[in-house]
Amino acid sequence: MSVSRKQPPAPVVQGPAPTRTSVDVVIVGAGFAGLSAAERLVSRGCSVLVLEGRDRVGGRSLTGEVAGIPVDFGATWVARRHTAVRELADRVGCETIPQYAAGRQVAIMGGRRYTYKHTIPTPSPIALLDIARMQLAMESLMRTVDVDAAWTSKDAARLDSMSFGEWLERKRPHRSTRALMTLVSKVQWGCLPAEVSLLHVLRYTKAAGGLDHMLDVEGGQQQDRLRETTQEITMRLAERLGDRVVVGAPVRSITQHDTGVTVATDSLEVEARYAIVTAAPEHRADIAFSPALPARAEGLNRTWRMGALSKAFAAYETPFWREGGLSGEALTDTGPVFITFDVSPEAGPGILMVFCDPTVFDGFTVAERRDRVIPQLVDLYGERARRPLDYADHCWGTDEFAPGGPNAAVGPYATTAYGSALLEPHGRIHWAGTEAAGEWAGSMNGAVLTGWRAAEAVHGRLVETTDRVVEASMR
Repeated sequence: MSVSRKQPPAPVVQGPAPTRTSVDVVIVGAGFAGLSAAERLVSRGCSVLVLEGRDRVGGRSLTGEVAGIPVDFGATWVARRHTAVRELADRVGCETIPQYAAGRQVAIMGGRRYTYKHTIPTPSPIALLDIARMQLAMESLMRTVDVDAAWTSKDAARLDSMSFGEWLERKRPHRSTRALMTLVSKVQWGCLPAEVSLLHVLRYTKAAGGLDHMLDVEGGQQQDRLRETTQEITMRLAERLGDRVVVGAPVRSITQHDTGVTVATDSLEVEARYAIVTAAPEHRADIAFSPALPARAEGLNRTWRMGALSKAFAAYETPFWREGGLSGEALTDTGPVFITFDVSPEAGPGILMVFCDPTVFDGFTVAERRDRVIPQLVDLYGERARRPLDYADHCWGTDEFAPGGPNAAVGPYATTAYGSALLEPHGRIHWAGTEAAGEWAGSMNGAVLTGWRAAEAVHGRLVETTDRVVEASMR
C-alpha cells in the first residue's frame, strides 16, 4: 500500500484486444528481462507480443512520488559495472546520477548511537576484526561457488544444507557482526538469515561482485541512481515497442503443441512458435502449463519464494542532515527502520529513502506506518526530522499481483534440488529473469542479460527451424 503515488500514463496498449493473434514469440512479463528480450527479438526481425499481468510495465521497478518528486519505490541503483542496464538507459535517454555519499554515516546498534565513515559500522577494534574475519570466511567459500550453476559447485550439498543464520552462529560472531549480517539479509533477500540458504547467499553475494561491492556506494552497487527513476527506462522501452506490449493481461495457461505454443489470458489467445517466461519462479505457479512442468521446475516454483521488503520516503524542506556533515546513510537494528539513504534531488527538498522490515510495518495503516518511521528518523537525525513535508511508502509483500521482493529468499536444500530448472527450457518455453542470471543475479543488470540470452536462444531455434524448412523445400 502506498500514499502520494502518481503513475504517468502507461505507454502501452490497454483495453480491448483481439481475441486471437499470432506472433513468432510471446513473452510473459514486461519487466527489464521481458522488454529487453522483446527489443532484441524485434531487432532480429521477429514478431513479438509481451503480456503483462500488472496494469503497468517495470516489474519490481516502480515510480512513486513524495513532495512532488519522483522516487523509486522498487529497484533503485546501478553500479559502474552494470554495463547492460546502463547501455539500455543511455539508448532510451535516461541519465544516471551519483548516489549522495558525502559525510559520515549514522548507526544505532545495540542501543548505542555513533557515526562512522567507511562502508561497515565498526564501534570498536574488536568489532572491526570480527567483521573482517567473517568477510574472509565468506570470501573463501565464495571462491568454490559457480554463480552460473551453484548447484554443481564443490561442496554444494553441504553449503545448501544449512541456513545463512546457522552458519553465522557456528562462527560465533560478535553481536555487531550478527546485527550487520541480519541487515544485509533483510535488504538483499527480504528475509532473516535463518530463512535463506548459505549456498544461495554465497551465490548472490559473489554474483554481486563480493560483499564490499554489494554494500558500497562509491564504486559499489549503490554507485548511481536514475534521474528519471528506474521504471522510466522500461516505460520508454515499452513506448518504443508500442502495441507489442499489452498490460493488464495476466497469463492463465501455456499449452504446447507440435508447432508452437498457445498462451491464454482472460481476453486474448496468442499462438506463437516459442515463449519466454520472465516471471519469478514463485509467480509461475499461477500459470497452468500443458504438458505439465517437469518435477524439478515445479519444485523450483514451490520453493524459490519471494522475500518481502518495504520502503518509505520522508521529504523535508532541505537535506538538513548535510549541514551536520552526515551523508543521510544510516543503519539501525531496532524497530521497522533498518537502513536510510539520501535521495534528494539536486535542487528542492531533502528526501530520505527508508528501508523497512515488513514484519513490523506492513500490517499497519499508512498513518500508523508513518508514526513508526518518523520517530526513528528523529533518533538518527535529530528533532528536525520530526515534521516532514510529505511521506510516502510502498509494501511489496502486499502487492495484489505478484507480491514480494527484492529477490527470492531461497531456503536450505532448494538450490541443489531445483536450481538447474532456472536454465532448462521446457520444450518451446524458455526462462528469463534476474533469478536466472549468473553474474549480477538479483539486479536489473542481471535481468537485462537474461532477457538478451533468452532472446538469442529462441532466435537461434527460429532460424534453425526456418533453415530446415527451406532445405526440405529444395529437395
